[in-house]
Amino acid sequence: MAGLVSIVVVAGFGAWLGIALGGGVRSPLGPVEVGMAIRPAWTGETVVDAHPFGTLLFDSHDAPIRLRVTLENIDQDQAKSMIEDPRLADRLPQIVEDDLRDGIVDLAVRSTVFALGGALITGLVVFRRVKPALFATLAAAVAIAGTGVTVAATYRPQSLVEPRYTGLLAGAPSLVGSAESIVTRFESYRVQLTKLVSNVSKLYDTVSTLPVYDADPGSIRVLHVSDIHINPIAWNLIGTLVQQFKINVIIDTGDITDHGTKAEDGFVKEIGKFGVPYVWVRGNHDSRGTQRAVGRQKNAVVLDDDVATVAGLRIYGLGDPRFTPDKSVAQNSDPEYLLGYGREHGWEGDEVDVVAVHDPTVGRGFSGRVPIVLAGHAHARSTQILPTGTRLFVQGSTGGAGLRALEHEEPTPVTASVLYFDKETRRLQAWDDITLGGLGQQSVLIQRHVEEDPGRTITSEPTNAPSPTGSLESTATPSGG
Repeated sequence: MAGLVSIVVVAGFGAWLGIALGGGVRSPLGPVEVGMAIRPAWTGETVVDAHPFGTLLFDSHDAPIRLRVTLENIDQDQAKSMIEDPRLADRLPQIVEDDLRDGIVDLAVRSTVFALGGALITGLVVFRRVKPALFATLAAAVAIAGTGVTVAATYRPQSLVEPRYTGLLAGAPSLVGSAESIVTRFESYRVQLTKLVSNVSKLYDTVSTLPVYDADPGSIRVLHVSDIHINPIAWNLIGTLVQQFKINVIIDTGDITDHGTKAEDGFVKEIGKFGVPYVWVRGNHDSRGTQRAVGRQKNAVVLDDDVATVAGLRIYGLGDPRFTPDKSVAQNSDPEYLLGYGREHGWEGDEVDVVAVHDPTVGRGFSGRVPIVLAGHAHARSTQILPTGTRLFVQGSTGGAGLRALEHEEPTPVTASVLYFDKETRRLQAWDDITLGGLGQQSVLIQRHVEEDPGRTITSEPTNAPSPTGSLESTATPSGG
């Protein structure tokens, strides 16, 4: 038994060493020359290193290997020709697909040869006999075959349209692509590869000037923020996102202040500087005075049991029933009360496209009456589709929880999301989650998500139904203030 274990260990080490020393190739990908390499890893993923702009990560498979693609060089003349000549641009998808296939085949063959060679040579060095060295080579071959089968069986094409992006915030949307491209063409991965190659070519061609985000004319772009808690960093982030993503409307789901005092009213004056409508609902840290202060700002649309049509979307907003900083008044935070509060309120007349509330428990009260409910309060982002078909979208803290930022072991991240709604159907098509490292940290993450069934039927919730639950996509702990 010990001998078998030693053969397997030697085979694994030798294969890893062989791949590390020679398991990489350089291959053209349209106008881009890329380096491809595979390495053993605990989790399977594909990494595209778009230096110096950042990294794209795709959860593409479950096998314990990582495929890393590095942009080595750009053929500027070829890239320019493909961008300017429609005929060449039309051929680019097939060129990219053929080049990618050839590159991956070359990489697989080269990696296999070096892995087997590494296992054989390591076996000869360690055991100094041919027979155990051949067994080590056989063990490596079995492992390679098993890994290949696992990659093929667990490959997820959908991951190519839901990348995670790290690096320069301003460059991320250009590499990811527009919501229209993602939603309407996600079934054709080669088109997305073309989008990536073309945009990277443009990035390098302009050298120091990042291209403007490719605005999707078929979308209404909504910036969802929440729980700013008088942190001025939120205004900087919102201003950047409004410009970079060409936002049509901002929706703030409350807790813009900490104590709702008159002294905090001056903080909300930044709202008028964004140049787009700012829809706001009261949170449990916002007083009625805060609500009046927000309402005085240019571009502000305050909703409290009201409906307004903003940027083509019909939005209903309901302020939080509590004001928790006032300790002299008992606050009812019982979940059944909050759920009932949502169920008891609503609108008359035409259907609405979006409901905005502060507490997600209140938001559950609108299940079955609207396609999407936006909320905050939890200081952790999450989203789920309730049994009725309503999506409950909970934003984290765009202010990094304000003064609460260091209450936990790790600082609360600064979060916001860009939601893309179709202009015709006014249904959510896709969204980008933006996450910045919390206080004292420097990191940026942008992750694209696609709404799998944007036109799904919304069904009314049964009378006397229990608290709705749904398939959770990311978990939030409702610990917000």
